[in-house]
Amino acid sequence: MEPADIGVTHADKHDDGTHFVEDATADGPAAPTLGQVLLAAEELWPESLAENWDEVGLVAGHPSAPVTRVMFAVDPTLTVIEEAVEWGAELLITHHPLLLKGVTSVAATTAKGQAIHRLIESGTALLTVHTNGDSAVGGVSDVLADALGLEGVAPLTVAANGLPEEGIGRVGDLADVMSLGDFAARVFGILPSVAGGVRVSGDRDGLVRRIAVCGGAGDSLFSEVRANNADVYVTADLRHHPVSEAREAAVNGRPYLIDVSHFASEWLWLPAAASALGNVLADQGHDVEIQVSTTNSDPWDFILTPG
Repeated sequence: MEPADIGVTHADKHDDGTHFVEDATADGPAAPTLGQVLLAAEELWPESLAENWDEVGLVAGHPSAPVTRVMFAVDPTLTVIEEAVEWGAELLITHHPLLLKGVTSVAATTAKGQAIHRLIESGTALLTVHTNGDSAVGGVSDVLADALGLEGVAPLTVAANGLPEEGIGRVGDLADVMSLGDFAARVFGILPSVAGGVRVSGDRDGLVRRIAVCGGAGDSLFSEVRANNADVYVTADLRHHPVSEAREAAVNGRPYLIDVSHFASEWLWLPAAASALGNVLADQGHDVEIQVSTTNSDPWDFILTPG
């Protein structure tokens, strides 16, 4: 899947590497400030939708700084940050937080400290859109459900501070009944290529139609999956004991389970999110170039399998 390029901005660099816009008012719309981009992001992915344990929002950056280029990525790794800096992005938007847990130092002697230093020294802001991006309409699980061809989609858990269609996970129906094997092949086909592939628990020839999905780690939602009578549950990071217990509690073998890469399940959202932000900014009269990171931040490099 190719990166998303949205918009064109007339930008150049100062000697210190920061960006400025040339003749913005004469040639077309001016670049927005970071603060204006944050307002657009809040319109799409309200921070009120974030889970209470989560840390979302602006991590680094000055709200008055101009933004001409924005990059989206799943993880704020050093490689991703370097890609954003080299491309000239003034704002990096990642799904996963850099500072989810408290720290007592951001010295450059640690990986997180190096990340913070590189962001600040390069003038690159960092915005986290995590569980608010999961829950919002058009969020991670919505995109996953749409890519799988689900109809009549609804949240697995309705957001406490959102609309009825907002919440974590989604459940819906395929247009036609499929075998579990064929459906698993569809899942494999829509995801970016990663070392771990797709793991399946269930009868390959079993027929399925009602599908539950949760981008990222979703093994806390088994009760909701069962309550929605899903034939299959597609999520990531499924661990031995929750899966074993789910199989023991299964009725007629269901729900079948499909375990995918955490990174891959959430990467699908990036082009959609980039397009959505670009549309909001364009409607507000702003001119910004938006791109999706080409870095595969899945942490696994290869896998060995029997046979």
